[in-house]
Amino acid sequence: MSTPLHTARLEPAPRSPSSPRPARLPHVMPGQLGKVTALVAGILLLLAALPILTMIVMSFSAADTLEFPPHAYSLHWYRAAWQSFVSPDATQSLSMGAALSTSLVVALSTMLIATLVSVPAAYALSRYRFRGKPAVEQLVALPLVYPLVMLGLSLLPVFNVLPVDLGVFHLVIAHVILALPFTVKNCAASVASIGPEFEEAACVMGASPGRALVDVILPLMRPGILAGMLFAFIVSFNEFTVTFFLYSIDTMTLPVWLYSRTVSSLDPTVFCFAVFIVAIDFALIWLLEKLIGDEGIAL
Repeated sequence: MSTPLHTARLEPAPRSPSSPRPARLPHVMPGQLGKVTALVAGILLLLAALPILTMIVMSFSAADTLEFPPHAYSLHWYRAAWQSFVSPDATQSLSMGAALSTSLVVALSTMLIATLVSVPAAYALSRYRFRGKPAVEQLVALPLVYPLVMLGLSLLPVFNVLPVDLGVFHLVIAHVILALPFTVKNCAASVASIGPEFEEAACVMGASPGRALVDVILPLMRPGILAGMLFAFIVSFNEFTVTFFLYSIDTMTLPVWLYSRTVSSLDPTVFCFAVFIVAIDFALIWLLEKLIGDEGIAL
């Protein structure tokens, strides 16, 4: 005689008051931005961009004097800025075109020299161990924290005692000092991501150490080199503090020229030229993102 089978229903055991509650999933998962964090980030970004946005809005003002917010909008300040660019006033000691040419020459020279110095320096700092290496790394990064006013005051007597007139090259030397932290750090970040096995494999295939460096390491360093070159150009093109102590009437850069337009009276066309500089910087950063993206960038 078969006994009936009874199905027993499993019930959860009663939880004691002292037993811990099961952990709840967080409202914000990793990779998601919380509402409070998004609000704080938005406020900080707005505060950072507010001066630039204010300058852009004021450059389109239709008033003859500076006012914010503008009551009407017009392009007459941009027309005046273009007129002063193509047909400079005879009373001006230096035109905007000459200042822009000087800035481009100094920025391009700074970019090339800083890159030529930074590539071997970054390779040596990343691959070799030598006495005084921490001190060299600190000296390279020193311009990031050194007061720019003191740097300009220190370089001024040095260039004055030289027996030859360096011309625009003394600005290039000063700007290279300021750009080296950016170029060396970006190049060093690229070298650090390249293992020594790449060079060893090239040497095993019959390449000399120098040929392995040129044909293997330098192409792999391309993202860091491009990023360092672009940052060097931006730093030099926008530099004002150190340049203000070293410029002359024949070597006036665009930022110093813009400042000279505001000494006696604030020329409204300065805002138009400043928008032009900001547009150049944005275009360079956009170009960097298109060329290499986030790869190789180190600040």
